[in-house]
Amino acid sequence: MKKAQLTDIHLPDFGAPKTEPLLSPEIYVQRHQQLLARIATNNLDAMVIYADREHAANMQWATGYDPRFEEALYVVVPGRRPTLFAGNEGFPYAEIAGGDFTRVLWQHLSLMGQPRDKDQPLATPLKAAGLEHNMQIGLAGWKGFETEQGAFNPHWFETPHYLVEQLKTFGPVINAAQIFMHPTSGLRVINEAAQIARFEYAATLSSNAIRNFVLGAKPGMTEYEACRNLGLEGFPQSTHVNMCAGPRAKYGLPSPSTRKIEKADPIVVGLGLVGALNCRAGFMVAQASELPPSIQDYVPKLVAPYFEAAVAWYETVGIGVEGGAIYNAVMRHVSDKFFGIGLNPGHLIHLEEWLHSPIKAGSQMKLASGMALQCDIIPATGTDYFMSNIEDGIALADESLRDEIKTHYPEAWQRITSRRSFMIETLGINLKPEVLPLSNMAAWLPPFWQSPNKAMAMR
Repeated sequence: MKKAQLTDIHLPDFGAPKTEPLLSPEIYVQRHQQLLARIATNNLDAMVIYADREHAANMQWATGYDPRFEEALYVVVPGRRPTLFAGNEGFPYAEIAGGDFTRVLWQHLSLMGQPRDKDQPLATPLKAAGLEHNMQIGLAGWKGFETEQGAFNPHWFETPHYLVEQLKTFGPVINAAQIFMHPTSGLRVINEAAQIARFEYAATLSSNAIRNFVLGAKPGMTEYEACRNLGLEGFPQSTHVNMCAGPRAKYGLPSPSTRKIEKADPIVVGLGLVGALNCRAGFMVAQASELPPSIQDYVPKLVAPYFEAAVAWYETVGIGVEGGAIYNAVMRHVSDKFFGIGLNPGHLIHLEEWLHSPIKAGSQMKLASGMALQCDIIPATGTDYFMSNIEDGIALADESLRDEIKTHYPEAWQRITSRRSFMIETLGINLKPEVLPLSNMAAWLPPFWQSPNKAMAMR
């Protein structure tokens, strides 16, 4: 029986993208048709999408528009051209979005202090966009409200109060986030080949950045100096850079500071670009003997069972697999309270870092071709053992979708197949044919960052 062992491993350079996959206008036409079909099947007369800088994924999926400084609204009424509402700065920027819509300037979406010289009551442009009295209206922001059992409350809203109240003057309003975000039936859950290729592009950039950080971070550097190794090139970020060492590292989420990294520090770094996130954690030492005596069994006590849990995730995930089966496969290795696993061991990823998750105890929700998922198992021990982390993304693709990616995105396909070979042949992880690794660090886990060629593998 194979077990996780610390092994001499050289992480190959899988390369950097030479071309950037883009979404064609035809994709947005197809998405609009899908949205119209859902409006009909949910007995709605109209759909309104709200977005802001932090919560733009539903709107960006539908229109290609992502707000930068302001909020935005998107109104879809069957039989009419959809309407995008933007503020002073977003109105001209929206012209380059990929979707087909009418642009409307509504200045109350603008920042405070900016001109309101073209002000008009919100009801006026809403009527012009096609809203009428006695309509059933779906309002989608960035999340729905669920119970632990999965029951959905359509009457709770996270969108602005003024918007909810204004829409109610036209008719009943329900929270429609699940139409986009339900973990199996949501419109954004199943991705086209072009979207998967774009996710792969983002994941290649983000994983190369994290690899550069791990290889470049050294004692004596400030956290800011270490983060220069990320080499960010301007691709939009979905999260702040999460990086810290020493006492703050146990929290995982802080931003870097001027603190100098010290020998034997626990250290963590995570980077989210739109469509991808990668994270790693470990200790700033070359070997276990350099750790405090009380935690020199860090690898056998924490890292090895954690890596085996991640391997179980990768070997179980696949088309038609129930989320509960993945949960059980993972938790067999890390169910002890020492590991402190509090969140879902994996989730759907999209334009935002966390879309939803079908992976939880007892889940009968089945994974499908076109899903993009994140291996995201976080052992928050709350002890001096700190944590370990191996966050990377994959896509699931049946034979037809694989052929489409291979044909239209050969550069991405070459990286995907090389990563699969590395995971199977070097790391000892048995992947199903439909599992497409999107990260250039696929399952690479070096616990001691001053010995990055010592990483975990199944032997």
